[in-house]
Amino acid sequence: MSAYADQRVLVVGGTSGVGLATAREFVTQGADTVIASRSPQRLDAALAALGGLTASGGGAVNGQTLDIRSEEEVEKFAATAGEFDHVVVSAGETPMGRVDALPPADAYAAMDSKFWGAYRIARSVRVRPSGSLTLLAGYLSQRPGRASALQSAINALVRGLALEYAPLRVNAVSPGPLRTPLWEGMDVTARERMYEAATRRLPVGRVGEAADVAQAVLFVTGNAYATGTTVYVDDGGTIA
Repeated sequence: MSAYADQRVLVVGGTSGVGLATAREFVTQGADTVIASRSPQRLDAALAALGGLTASGGGAVNGQTLDIRSEEEVEKFAATAGEFDHVVVSAGETPMGRVDALPPADAYAAMDSKFWGAYRIARSVRVRPSGSLTLLAGYLSQRPGRASALQSAINALVRGLALEYAPLRVNAVSPGPLRTPLWEGMDVTARERMYEAATRRLPVGRVGEAADVAQAVLFVTGNAYATGTTVYVDDGGTIA
């Protein structure tokens, strides 16, 4: 029997990058998986990509349009969604920039999406006490750069929630530089230079993939002894 058979899982932001890779792992391992996104187009594309896994013996997969920046939408979803065994929050937009250069409106929007979005999910969505809530953080919280003060401050919920919600397990997975659609809007040459610079700097000698992080997410959701912790899957980024 698959590891997550007969379990219900919610992946918020499950339509691209780490979220999609995580949803793929859960479906493959038999979970009844709901992916949520504020983009109907991305949701349709992700459901089409994951549908083949269901047909070949994986768990069921369904989609839900959901904007976690809206308290009303989150509460409405939570009222009808029922209980989940595991919830993963990978959604969140966090623009980079120095404090004296990043417009306050952009900083507020980043907090509303990444911090308050996770807060709203944690507050409203029902998770079985034997299950888990996993947030996607970032290694910049431990090793901030010259234009990432905002990112280093955002990832602060996990330890407090693990105490407040016990015995529900609450953890974070914190990736380093990844090849994901997050960078698709960047100039191709500049993006490749960024990847090459990261590859030279990182001890592992490569930029990570979304699947690397998805494996870590399933590690913490499946480990009944892990709570209040952050698992760094960052190619050694916190020490390089």
